[in-house]
Amino acid sequence: MGLDIGIELLTLIMFGSLLALLMAGLPLAFVTGGLACVFLWVLGDERALNIVPSRIFPLMTNYQLSAIPLFIFMAAMLERAGIISEMFDVIYKVLGGLKGGLAAATILASTVLAAMVGVIGAAVVTMGIIALPAMLARQYDPKIAMGSIMAGGTLGILIPPSILAIIYAVVAEQSVGELFIGAVIPGLLLSGMYIGYVVLRATINPKLGPPIPVAERISTREKVALMANMAAPIALIAIVLGVIFSGVATPVEAAGIGTFGAFIVAAIHRRLDWQTVREASLTTLKASAMVIWIMFGATIFVGLYVLEGGQQFVQGALEATGFGPWGILIIMMVVLVVLGMFLDWVGILLLCVPIFVPIIRAMGPESFGLGSEADLVLWFGVLYLVNMQMSFLSPPFGYALFYLRGVAPAEIPMSDIFKSALPFLFLQVVGLVLCMIFPQIITWLPRLVYG
Repeated sequence: MGLDIGIELLTLIMFGSLLALLMAGLPLAFVTGGLACVFLWVLGDERALNIVPSRIFPLMTNYQLSAIPLFIFMAAMLERAGIISEMFDVIYKVLGGLKGGLAAATILASTVLAAMVGVIGAAVVTMGIIALPAMLARQYDPKIAMGSIMAGGTLGILIPPSILAIIYAVVAEQSVGELFIGAVIPGLLLSGMYIGYVVLRATINPKLGPPIPVAERISTREKVALMANMAAPIALIAIVLGVIFSGVATPVEAAGIGTFGAFIVAAIHRRLDWQTVREASLTTLKASAMVIWIMFGATIFVGLYVLEGGQQFVQGALEATGFGPWGILIIMMVVLVVLGMFLDWVGILLLCVPIFVPIIRAMGPESFGLGSEADLVLWFGVLYLVNMQMSFLSPPFGYALFYLRGVAPAEIPMSDIFKSALPFLFLQVVGLVLCMIFPQIITWLPRLVYG
């Protein structure tokens, strides 16, 4: 039999070595899986390695996860077909006359984009390429311009069909549809807060976000004609989300409808050719493979930790702090924020959710003034999604910061990109606190839909 190590020391060794290897720049997918196999061998015997296939197989055969490549493909098709840049163009012309209008247009376009694209990188990079030069050319304050692109881009993690919500639902054994519906109002709330912030700043100081010159503005009739151009992609979003929310189709079936719809939309816009389909397929292959590999590695890692008694250890440690249920929830949120500074979202989900969700369940809905366990699990799930948005904006390793760095002009220093994220990071904290204090923000719509 293998070594007998106490759970306290094991926690230190497992997570310490994980951190050390990640800081050395090794990819998360192979670090978690590789370390797990090493620890399995050290702690057990050759039979213990049977955990590896027994943890991976349920993921390989999980029907819900097939929505991921389909939604990524739908997004990639719409992006390659140039729909996204057209959409920004429309919203930009409609809102350009307002003070701070272009920044508001960027956030609004990102919100619509989030409903097409469940992946964050695409939104930040696309908006960085299209919207940033447009705003800088109009003398916008670079910090407001960059902040609105990054904050808008992170909405993809929250607004359905979010890839993160699908994986969360699979790991936490929850309904994907409910999680999607629960995330709608918090997503729109945050989007509204971002827009309110940029318009308010630009109204107080018009130099930060000047309206476009009168000569460039268009008449109401032209605005209506422009809106008609966007009918096809908007109809696609409405259909995909509509069939999920009405319960007509499962998220996987809806993803299939969306993928087929993306072909039709690309054809309507005369952009359907082999090159578009090939590029979209490659993007999908790379993104899906990355997500699935991280899932494989992290499930084995967490599976081993839970098997060795990690769950009870974490629960005991949280209870020993002497904080009540709310205190424990706040600690969890802080842990997620801190992890978000260093790890990527799939990794955080697979390392924390299997440990946190049972602890939250054990505390019971009455601890948080909720009606049922279903409400409790849904509420925590959406809080988790809102929290993960912050991980994309939080320095030093927030993904959105680096996505934008890749497309921003070279003369803008990295420190400015960090600074531009901070006001929006603060708004995300406010949004998270509001969702914690008023669970109805999350539970009201699913209750209305599902009764």
